[in-house]
Amino acid sequence: MITLIKKLFYLLFMLILISIISFLAIHSAPNSFFGAGELNPNMTKEAIEQLKAVYGLDKSLSQQYFDWVKNIMTLNFGISFVSGQDVSNEILKRVPITLIMNITALVSVFVISLYLGIKSALNYEKKTDYIIRQISLISFSMPSFYLALLFIIFFSVNLDLFPIAGLHSIEEKVGFAYYSDMAWHLALPVGVMIFVGVGSMIIYIRSLTLEILKSDYYYFALSRGLDKTQLLRFYILPNLLPPIVTLLGLSLPGLIGGSVILESIFGIEGMGQLFFMSALSRDYPIIMGTLMITSFLTLLGNMFADLILLRLNPYMKRG
Repeated sequence: MITLIKKLFYLLFMLILISIISFLAIHSAPNSFFGAGELNPNMTKEAIEQLKAVYGLDKSLSQQYFDWVKNIMTLNFGISFVSGQDVSNEILKRVPITLIMNITALVSVFVISLYLGIKSALNYEKKTDYIIRQISLISFSMPSFYLALLFIIFFSVNLDLFPIAGLHSIEEKVGFAYYSDMAWHLALPVGVMIFVGVGSMIIYIRSLTLEILKSDYYYFALSRGLDKTQLLRFYILPNLLPPIVTLLGLSLPGLIGGSVILESIFGIEGMGQLFFMSALSRDYPIIMGTLMITSFLTLLGNMFADLILLRLNPYMKRG
């Protein structure tokens, strides 16, 4: 319980720090949402100043920040400059899609990397090991945006197996057909996330497994005549899981950041696409709201990873 309370305080501290840095960085960027209006000869200076007063941008930067913090304490992220809609509603409509993509990719990366990494180590310097290493190196060096374009050209344009973009088909569907259609549209972007994510994880797990196979306790287990299943269950996996869980927790920001690019390429209405479009139009309330929600989810994921790590290794220091 004490550990959980400490981690909650740490999460709160990090959110405050992220909010300050993000707020200053966004408002220090060149141009603003009213830049186009200032270049419009039909837009008077008084009208622009009146709009800034409506959105509170006529106040000092510190006052704007404290007003914003006071509002988000009640989950009020303000009104979008572009759509005029409530920011909280805009984000909540898009959070589930981004979470589905990232959680699916994270679980798949864990399962695939664990299997291939162990298989590669158990077949050290054999043909299987060579093939898996080459796949992992290609994955590690492949940019997600480039792989996304290759997937679209090959699977969508040439083979016509998957849709090029979007989240749903034109035909209205309900029930199971609705969700299967969504899965069909998400197959390519999630596939890109998985392929790009497994490379470094496979290399890491292979390296850890090789160290375990060279350890004294593993040789002792072999001398006792244990079969492969028992060796894997009682000696390899228990020593692999703690560092893997740690690495998965650290990889969360990369996965969520990668979804910004992929959602924009595949035209998926998730948080990544919303953030990208808002950044182009300098829609400050949407940008800050998206950043804070994403940061919260990332920190929450890291906190759960730490708690799982403590569960797997109860002898770990809880300071």
